[in-house]
Amino acid sequence: RLMQFHDSHNHLQRFEDPARVIGEMREAGIAGCVANGTSEDDWEAVAGLAEAFPDFVLPAFGLHPWYAHRRSDRWRRILEDYLDRFPQASIGECGLDGWVEAPSLEVQREVFLPQLTIARERSLPVTIHALKAWEPLFAAFDEEPPPDRFLMHSFGGSTELLKRLLPMGARFSFSGYFLQERKAKVVETFREVSPDRLLIETDAPDMLPPPEFI
Repeated sequence: RLMQFHDSHNHLQRFEDPARVIGEMREAGIAGCVANGTSEDDWEAVAGLAEAFPDFVLPAFGLHPWYAHRRSDRWRRILEDYLDRFPQASIGECGLDGWVEAPSLEVQREVFLPQLTIARERSLPVTIHALKAWEPLFAAFDEEPPPDRFLMHSFGGSTELLKRLLPMGARFSFSGYFLQERKAKVVETFREVSPDRLLIETDAPDMLPPPEFI
């Protein structure tokens, strides 16, 4: 019998045929997954998957930092409506990204901080994207603390950052992309995470591992 795993972070709604992908995941021993929305444009697609496959798909609704400047004036109300509709949902993917030129970190903060507030008020887990924005992330946490449970997805930080995040309640997941030779330092960080704080993710359809692992 195959060992059962859960994919803690993917974007299943971006596949042309999610039902086929779910079938293949089941055959591979995946018992379920968290499908993360990234903007108002795909939240309903995530909702549809959660309704069509309630035994497999856990929905997450979030406003990704890359799309912070494209939000509508009603984005927060719409987000909370989805969280009301799906009590089992979490918040994500959200966060801060200093790698992209636009939107600015300040614009990203305008949507990240409220999502932390909502997660804490509703006692919901939150999935966080952080890239080249570590000090801004900790500054955001000083202003709006994260909930007791949050996932640093596709974590690419150092062991020093790991040690700062662990006392806050962080969990960590690493995508197959970090198996590339030039990402050896991330593998070192991975080895420092205790099993009770480690989750499995694919980030599918992105962040594939090197060809030799596929």
